[in-house]
Amino acid sequence: MSEPMPITFASSDFQPRCFALVPCAGVGERAGAGGPKQYHPVAGRAVVAHTLQALQAVPRLAATLVVLSPSDEQFEHHAPGFIGERAWVARVGGATRAESVRNGLAELLARGAQLHDWVLVHDAARCLLRPEWVERLIDACDGDEVGGLLALPLADTLKASVAGEAGEARAHQTVDRAAKWTAQTPQMFRLGLLQPALVGALSDPATAAAVTDEASAIEVLGHAPRLVTGDFENIKVTWPGDFALAERLLATRP
Repeated sequence: MSEPMPITFASSDFQPRCFALVPCAGVGERAGAGGPKQYHPVAGRAVVAHTLQALQAVPRLAATLVVLSPSDEQFEHHAPGFIGERAWVARVGGATRAESVRNGLAELLARGAQLHDWVLVHDAARCLLRPEWVERLIDACDGDEVGGLLALPLADTLKASVAGEAGEARAHQTVDRAAKWTAQTPQMFRLGLLQPALVGALSDPATAAAVTDEASAIEVLGHAPRLVTGDFENIKVTWPGDFALAERLLATRP
């Protein structure tokens, strides 16, 4: 693949803004929480309420858009503090996370965001987010031609598995962990780069299944997103035990 050309969205006369986009249309099947995991209580509040509080504490975010399922009737009950001029909600979620983000980007454009503006996509279930991590990402990517994401170098030994005779998982091979990172969010890209990347990836069945985050859609175009060191606490609440872990971590914070 040829080297991608640098992308120019606007002249230096236009100061790009930063918007957060939170896909929040999932059903939480893996979490075992008896409903959408973003509404499960952790430390006295819904998971998504913690997430949005952190984003609202970032002054450089012009607004935060939460993308909900069209049938969602719970959000306002679980996130009563998400109010004000910088708190936006749109019930345009899709069947997958990527579809929800794509629809959310169209909503941002409809509300006045420009192609040269930055969009920081963050998982609703990463409820331990700290405002300073978001600021770190913005500082690192603000002058970058592509954008980037919070991530951590892989520290654990990585195994490839095969199924045993009884169907159990067995280690088959140790995979080289050098130069491998675990992706986190937020992931920060220009709206004018991320929107066509997602639209193109989702229109092709061969690539749609491989788009598990925004960076993977950007990579399909041949670009290399910047990796910005995240934090071990920036976990995504996915499995039943994650709720207890998140509760313990929140309890240790001031």
